[in-house]
Amino acid sequence: MQFSHPTKQDGSAMWEIVNETSLDQNSAYKYIMMADFFAETCLVAKQKDDVVGFVTAFRQPNQPNTLFIWQIGVKPSAQGLGIASQLLQELIKSRLSPKIEFVEATVTPSNGASQALFKKLAQTYETNCDITPYYQEDLFPGEHHEEELMFKIGPLPS
Repeated sequence: MQFSHPTKQDGSAMWEIVNETSLDQNSAYKYIMMADFFAETCLVAKQKDDVVGFVTAFRQPNQPNTLFIWQIGVKPSAQGLGIASQLLQELIKSRLSPKIEFVEATVTPSNGASQALFKKLAQTYETNCDITPYYQEDLFPGEHHEEELMFKIGPLPS
């Protein structure tokens, strides 16, 4: 397994993974743009030349020491191999400047896999994992959308 920052050419493979999973769907443009303009804070996992997983993230505009994880996706055929956890750890270990001290992500109450992933990240770094209500259900238009809980992991060790 190789981990690297994506290129815009990886964007369509990232989008295809989303369409194979239960992740919230965004346009293909979003993944191409993230892989191009936010490559420093995103990673892909590749087996040979095949993208099997990705993480999209960005720095909080008013908190440059905080990395917000937008999505983590792993091809169904590669799930259960710890790729999502490896993606997060590799991203944190990459030479981001300024250094990342906190990781944040919003997760729905029914998404047990993502909740476990972020709790495990906090355990790995022996740090806090604070969980608070963040985006209430009534903020979302259309059909029912669960509330989103904010997971804040950190401070991360130097």
